[in-house]
Amino acid sequence: MKKREFGDWQTPIDLARGVLAVVSRHARSPATIVEPTCGEGSFLVAAAEHYRAASLVGYEISQPYIVAARAKLPRDRARVELADFFTLDWECELAGMADPILVIGNPPWVTNAVLGSLGSNNLPEKRNFKQLSGYDAVTGKSNFDVSEWMLLRLLEALQGRRATLAILCKTAVARRVVEFCATKRWCVGPGGLWRVDAMRYFRAAVDAVLLVCNVGPPFSEEAQWPVYGSLDAISPGSAMAVVDGVVVADAERLGRTKHLAGNSDPEWRSGLKHDCARVMELTRAGPAWVNGLGESVVIEDELVFALLKSSDVASGVARARRGVIVPQRALGEDTASLQQRAPRAWAYLCAHRELLAARKSSIYRGQPEFAIFGVGPYSFAPWKVAISGLYKRCEFTLLGPTAGRPTMVDDTCYFLPFATENAARSALHALRSPAAQDFLLARIFWDAKRPICKAILQQLDLGAVLGASRGLC
Repeated sequence: MKKREFGDWQTPIDLARGVLAVVSRHARSPATIVEPTCGEGSFLVAAAEHYRAASLVGYEISQPYIVAARAKLPRDRARVELADFFTLDWECELAGMADPILVIGNPPWVTNAVLGSLGSNNLPEKRNFKQLSGYDAVTGKSNFDVSEWMLLRLLEALQGRRATLAILCKTAVARRVVEFCATKRWCVGPGGLWRVDAMRYFRAAVDAVLLVCNVGPPFSEEAQWPVYGSLDAISPGSAMAVVDGVVVADAERLGRTKHLAGNSDPEWRSGLKHDCARVMELTRAGPAWVNGLGESVVIEDELVFALLKSSDVASGVARARRGVIVPQRALGEDTASLQQRAPRAWAYLCAHRELLAARKSSIYRGQPEFAIFGVGPYSFAPWKVAISGLYKRCEFTLLGPTAGRPTMVDDTCYFLPFATENAARSALHALRSPAAQDFLLARIFWDAKRPICKAILQQLDLGAVLGASRGLC
């Protein structure tokens, strides 16, 4: 439990040395080197090898690690102190240190939700450090990476100093830090991001980077953050930027395709959301339907539609292997009418009322019994162009009717609805074009939990790509 609570994965010395090699090529030589959560001191050891004259300062909450770190470091220019990162006055600590300062390390890769589930107090005091509004402000954000809070706290304390921050973190954390600094117009510039093989070094299946920030140069709206494929890479593969307060994946692609920015018409829609697959999704067993509980289901055909899951859409599968019960034609529609127009469906849903009522999402509160989401007239369009939001590929799939009826997709997919096959095929061709692909790839971060989302898709002016938007629903 302690390992999870404190994000206690010690950095291998070979990785620490690789990080210092990158830092020495891309940052000024430091007078003081600080590791805020030093553990056994790998980064301080590597820094002592690289910079023979710099003062070394480490902070650590575990006394055994302090003893281990002190034993590895030169006594004449190193000190390691017992400290809690979250209560330490960082401005005061840094005030007595000589510039330039190098802050380096590997803070915990853990979220406050995980710490909460462990009953841990190893958390920052809840304060609205991002100046959020509404519910997010009250809760201090429902879930956040502790390392993000720590990095922003350090950058805040370093304002007005000449310093470099070089930290291992999740790729998503690095993006949020860059975006927040730009929003605050802090004197923080690139640096860059170097991809790190977290599985190799930590046995962790996460996308991770070395984030290097230079503190001191004036804020620049034109700043680009080069992204390198590895710590050994000489040239970046792309460059991030913050545009209108939002971080984008590829600044060069963004520049080439900004003329395509607008608002998609028709609107991108997400698929059906029901949160009870055992009841709402059916598979064929000969001529009969069977639910996820293994029960044979007798139900009116008019309520059962072919369903494609995210994996189907991502693989280009156009033939559905399952069905889904659609009890509503529009969001919020009263389902009580099923008693008369579809009595067998009503009886089936009532028989599983307890499972459906137990759905955890708050979106079902106050909705009609057996309600679903992501349903509307667009759901019943005969033709769709769909894409999976989960898979790491920008691949669009054409979906036509199944047995003469509309084909549905689940809520991890997005689609455009069309009245005719020709209109759908025209849109498919446009979305697969190099220009449209470049537009989307400039904005997609493949390490995100859901890389492709409606907000990104909606930014592409399909009419600009098509030249005209004929036949759209």
